[in-house]
Amino acid sequence: MKLAAVALLALALAPAALAAGPTVSSKTSAGATTTTVPITTAPQIETKARLTDKQALAIFFAYPKVHDWLKRYPPHPVTDATFKNGAWKIMVWSGKAGEIAQGDIDDPTGAVLDAFTGPQVAWSMARGGPGAFGGKEINSYGIWLGFCAVFLIGLIDWRRIISWRTADLLAFVSFSVSLWFFNHGHIFAAMSLVYPGMVWLLIRCLRLAHIDRAPSTRARWPVWVLAALTVFGAGFRIGLNVRASNVIDVGYSGVIGAERIATGQVPYGNFPIEDNRPACGPADQNGEIRDRIQTNSYCETANALGDTYGPVSYEAYLPGYWIFGWSHHWDSLPAVHATSIIFDLLALIGMAFAGRRFGGARGAATMAFAWAAWPFTQYVSSSNTNDAIMPALLIWGFVLITSDYGRGAFAALAGWTKFAALPVLPLWLGYPEARRLRVAKRTVIGFALATLAAFSILFLDGFNIIHQVHVFYDRTIKFQIGRSSPFSLWDWRQYHAKGLPNLHAVQIALQVLFVAGALALGWWPKYRSPLRFAAYTGALLIGFELVLTHWFYLYLPWFFPFVALALLVSPPGRPVEVAAIEEPAPIPV
Repeated sequence: MKLAAVALLALALAPAALAAGPTVSSKTSAGATTTTVPITTAPQIETKARLTDKQALAIFFAYPKVHDWLKRYPPHPVTDATFKNGAWKIMVWSGKAGEIAQGDIDDPTGAVLDAFTGPQVAWSMARGGPGAFGGKEINSYGIWLGFCAVFLIGLIDWRRIISWRTADLLAFVSFSVSLWFFNHGHIFAAMSLVYPGMVWLLIRCLRLAHIDRAPSTRARWPVWVLAALTVFGAGFRIGLNVRASNVIDVGYSGVIGAERIATGQVPYGNFPIEDNRPACGPADQNGEIRDRIQTNSYCETANALGDTYGPVSYEAYLPGYWIFGWSHHWDSLPAVHATSIIFDLLALIGMAFAGRRFGGARGAATMAFAWAAWPFTQYVSSSNTNDAIMPALLIWGFVLITSDYGRGAFAALAGWTKFAALPVLPLWLGYPEARRLRVAKRTVIGFALATLAAFSILFLDGFNIIHQVHVFYDRTIKFQIGRSSPFSLWDWRQYHAKGLPNLHAVQIALQVLFVAGALALGWWPKYRSPLRFAAYTGALLIGFELVLTHWFYLYLPWFFPFVALALLVSPPGRPVEVAAIEEPAPIPV
C-alpha cells in the first residue's frame, strides 16, 4: 500500500513538473540580475550528504585558485561548511580581512562549482565574465579588436609609423589588455595594467602643454574617407546600443532620478530601496527579491545607492523619460538607451566642432572619427551609463572657449554631472590669458548661474534648503570619498594579504599634489593657447582618475576628447605675439 501511495503521488506531481520548464533569468549588470520567472517544481527531498564537512573543506582548500590565495594568510582560518540541496556552501574568514574565500562543492561528484577569493567575495563584478558591462557583443573579440584596428589604421601617420603619435595611439588601445584580465576575473593584474597607459598620456599632455608646440604628425587618409567612416561608425554604434547592449545600475539610476524630478520630488534620499519594505515581485536566481513597495506606493526595483551623482546626471535623462516613461522596474529601459545615444552623438558632434575650430576640416574629421572608433566610448554606450554626459558637456565648453560665461557654465554642468570635472575650473577661469580679474569674474558668474540652475531641484520638496544640501552631501560627496574598492591600486590594504602593497600614504601624497597642481593652473601659465588649454585639461582629468580609489573603464572617455585634441589634431600653440612676450629678444652684442 505504501508503494502504491508513493506511485500515485509521483504521477500526480509529474504533469506540474514537466509543465514548469527551466527558470528564466537575465543579467543586466555586474552583480545584479533581473527578476526571474516563477516556476512550480516538485518539492525537493533533502538527501543525506555523501561528503563530510571536513572532506568538503579539504576539496575546497585544495582547489588551485583557493590554495594560492589562502597561502597569503595565517594558517587555520575560520571556516563554515553548510550542506543544502545536494551542495556544500563553503565560507572562509581570516582576522581583519574578514571573509576571504567562498564557494560551492557538488556533493555527489566532489567538483568545485564556484570558487571566489579576495575581491570576488564581496564584488560580483570582480568575478569575470564578459558581457556584464555592455553586453556580449562589444566584449567579443571580433567587434572589440575591429574597433581597435579601425582606430589605429585610421589615425596612424603612415608616412612616419615610428613616431610619438603611434606610441600615443597604442597607449589609447592598451587599456584593452587590462580589460581582458578584468573580464577573466584577474582584478589585481587588471588594475595594475591600467596605470602605464594613463601615466604615458599624462606625461605626453604635460610635455605638450609645457613646450606649447603641436606635433607635426597627422592622419593621412583623405578627409572624406574619415568623414564617411565616422558616419558609418555612428550608425553602427547606435545599432549596437539598440540591439545588443545592457543597462547597468548607473544608467538605471538616471531614469529613477528623472522620474523623481518630473513628479516633483528631490532624488537624493528618495531612491527605491529594499530594506524591510513589502516584496512585490519574484526572487532572482540568487533568491533576492529586489522589487519592493516604496513610499510612493509603487512597486519598484531597488537601487539604493543610485543617488550618488550630481544633479545633472538625473536632469539629463528628463527628455528620455518624458518620451518613453518608466515602468518602475529594471526592464529594457528605453529612456536610458535613448539618453545614452543622444549624449554619445552630442560628444561626437562636439568633437567635430572642436576639431573644426582649431584644425579645420581635417581636425573635425579626425576628432569625430577618433570618438566613433575608440572602443571605450562604445563600451560606455553599450553599458548605458552616464559617463558620456560629462565629456560631452566639457567638449562643448571647449568649443565656446572664447566665451567666458560659456566656459564657466559648461564647466559647472559637467562638474555637477561627475565631480571629476570640477578641478578644471581654475584652469578654465582665464583664456587666452590668466590673472585677468574681469575675465575670471565672468567665468565665475557663468559657473554660478549654471550651478543654481542645476541645483534648483533641491527646492522641489520645499524650502528647507539646508537639510537638502546636507542630504545631497551625505549621499554623494561623503559617500564617494569614504567608499572602499579593489578597482585601483590604492585600497588593496583592506585584504591584509601577503604580497599586496599598502599604498594609502602614496595615494594621499598624490592627491595633495593633484589638488595643488589644479589650483596652480589658475595662475600659471599666464598665456594659454588652444593646445596648452586642451593638454592641461586632459592632464587634469587623467590626474583625477589616477588618484581615485574606485576607478573603472567607463571613466576613460572622461579625458579622451582633450587628450585626443592635443595629441592627434594638433591645435595651434602660442601665437607669435605671446611668444615674443614670454621670450624677449636677446640683447645685441
